[in-house]
Amino acid sequence: MASNANWTIIFDDKMIINQSVKNDEGHSIGYTINDDAFWNDSKWSNIWAIQHGATVSTDEVEYRDETPHSAYDASVLGDISQFTTRWDAAHLENFQTIWDFDNVEGETEAEKIARLGARPTSS
Repeated sequence: MASNANWTIIFDDKMIINQSVKNDEGHSIGYTINDDAFWNDSKWSNIWAIQHGATVSTDEVEYRDETPHSAYDASVLGDISQFTTRWDAAHLENFQTIWDFDNVEGETEAEKIARLGARPTSS
């Protein structure tokens, strides 16, 4: 796999990992994206994983068969944003879920907003 990738996409797991965003333990944050129509697109049929970095030299597509690894080709596979926007949506949903369930008994909505800030609307 390519080193210094910003994004890792693992097709068997339907997982998109943002390597540049870390959780409290210092681990990269990844989300399983349950969108079979997306993952079953024929252009992914022979791809096992993608490592996508800041430069073409760090981009790599890994294939299921003996096809040599290659650079990510947006003209064939589409822009990397098809993955990053799905990750962004899952990340926002995670923030919203955390906010929704962070309750203190007897606390009013105004008190919750004062304690946590407004409910996240963007990640």
